[in-house]
Amino acid sequence: MDQALFEQIYESVVRREPTYDGVYYTAVLTTHIVCRPSCRARTPKAGNVVFYESLEQAVAAGFRPCKRCRPEEGGVLRPDAVLAAEADRLMEAQFGQKVTLEMLAGWLRVSPFHLQRTYKRVTGRSPAGRLDQLRMEKACALLADTELAVAEVGQAVSFRGPSHFTAWFTRKTGLPPTEYRAQFKGGIYHE
Repeated sequence: MDQALFEQIYESVVRREPTYDGVYYTAVLTTHIVCRPSCRARTPKAGNVVFYESLEQAVAAGFRPCKRCRPEEGGVLRPDAVLAAEADRLMEAQFGQKVTLEMLAGWLRVSPFHLQRTYKRVTGRSPAGRLDQLRMEKACALLADTELAVAEVGQAVSFRGPSHFTAWFTRKTGLPPTEYRAQFKGGIYHE
């Protein structure tokens, strides 16, 4: 690797930028650990760093993957994208239950602040916004495809009482659930 490219990549390591994540891997000679260039661990001295083009090359050279940035997880996805994908998976599995940011963060073993900030940076919306979207999709599907009572649809998407569900649904769609069902089943509703 020529010196100019080395310095450019090393500068991204110093700034912890994800520019070279998945393109190069940072191997630290003193610790025998290989990281993503954006790893939040302490920045190694330039003289102690070797860059590899693949994780496999670094491991074959005797370096072990970092336990902090986990370069072996998620392929070329950055750790933040892996965290957001895992949060999505949990929300899709649990949307019918009461789910809070604190609960999600606990399941993912991160702080609520870190989860909120990271998820919003990766997806462009908050976890609460995504959970709301999942609940709305499920409620619309249940109203359109089943004969469940409005209260049962509300319970299926984690609302305890039908009045709260009706108010939420009306605020989001502009239609009460019964009217939505009537229009959808009548063929008038188009998404």
